[in-house]
Amino acid sequence: MSPSTPPRDEQILSSTTPSSSHSVATRSTQSVPSLPMPGSPVLPTPSSAASNASTSTTFGAKHRTSRSVGPSMLDKVISKTRPTFLPPKSKVEDLKHLADWEAMMRKSRIAEEKRRKALQERRFARERRIDESVAQWEREIVPNWKVVHKDARLRKLWWQGIPTKLRATMWQNAVGNSLALSKDAFKACLARANRALSSGTFPSTVLDQIEDDIRTTLPSLHLFAPQTGPMYQDLKDMLCAWVVSRSDEGLGYMSGVAKVAAMILINMAPAQGFIVMRNLLERHCLRSFYGGMSSKDDVEAYYRIFDTLLADGMPKIYFNFKQHQVAPAAYLPEWLMPLFLDHLPFEACARLWDILFLEGDAFLFRASLAILAVLEPRLFFPDKRELLELLRAENKAALDVAKRTGVTIHAKYEIYGVDEETLWERLDNMEDWWRETTWTRLIQRELPDL
Repeated sequence: MSPSTPPRDEQILSSTTPSSSHSVATRSTQSVPSLPMPGSPVLPTPSSAASNASTSTTFGAKHRTSRSVGPSMLDKVISKTRPTFLPPKSKVEDLKHLADWEAMMRKSRIAEEKRRKALQERRFARERRIDESVAQWEREIVPNWKVVHKDARLRKLWWQGIPTKLRATMWQNAVGNSLALSKDAFKACLARANRALSSGTFPSTVLDQIEDDIRTTLPSLHLFAPQTGPMYQDLKDMLCAWVVSRSDEGLGYMSGVAKVAAMILINMAPAQGFIVMRNLLERHCLRSFYGGMSSKDDVEAYYRIFDTLLADGMPKIYFNFKQHQVAPAAYLPEWLMPLFLDHLPFEACARLWDILFLEGDAFLFRASLAILAVLEPRLFFPDKRELLELLRAENKAALDVAKRTGVTIHAKYEIYGVDEETLWERLDNMEDWWRETTWTRLIQRELPDL
């Protein structure tokens, strides 16, 4: 090759002028005006260019979509039991490990079924003991329920749960009537609400809040389903009457109260239930959480009290929360305002309510600490987002397990295995360090005017 002769690569490049390349592009776009992109794009090669040009008109005229006829070649060879960033397994090893995994899943389902049956048997045994104790309740507690505070034996009996047939009476007695409401209070407030509804002066935004709250109230029971539930109208009437009774104080509706009203309605008539609900929600802690911005300072004081109790009783959880900047405000209102009905099984909530009415506000915080104790093995996540997802019952892994095992979830924390038995085990263990004097001291420090 002579020095004056340009290299072969330059000859090839110079043979394709800008004008010629432009004309080729123009012809290509004219022949295929709307060529769909292929499903699996590949790099063009010189050998494929001519075939593409000759078949472009055919594809442009009619494009037949491919249909899957089974697993792809990749699916047939890819490992299902090893991450892609590790060296591949042999096919024999992969099949063996897949079979081992399926066997473990079968054993896990069998173990979970045995656990559920054992839990059900223990619950039935406890219910039988409660039914057998009705005579003792009628003989020793019903005539004067306050004796429970003086007799440790009867207090322990109360903690085991109130018999269903006596629950309405015991709840009314334990809650009391510090507001001195008359037996016609519900009738009077409901009449005011109905007049406001008829005249169109009842706030439409409040009605929407009520309906939204009812839609999420104990949906598994189907008792309060809008328009179709047999107790829907009773619940709506009680909520409207409650709104009217608070309107004189300038307080509005707060989401979560529908759950409280529903639980009460399951156990007693609306007239008696309204008095119980009004007095229950006037207890200082619940009134603070249902008081809106007017009681913001009191709510903050209760957060500090809970933080102190958590630090004293469960320091590992406390420091983990502090490290991730997870404050009680992130989860406590969602537990306390509906009195745990969103997160715990119905039977566990009924028993918690029995004790709450007897012990007062302190038990709200004791029950909340017991929930954290049940959740403790799951609480140590590396970042805040995962921790909050767990507290909100949005943990993807737990949801996937519940879905795969076919477990019916009625309360949010059932995906974590939180049930009546495990909760009471933690409550009983708290006897070693829980002191009512600590609660009293914290109340005096944070809420001296109470």
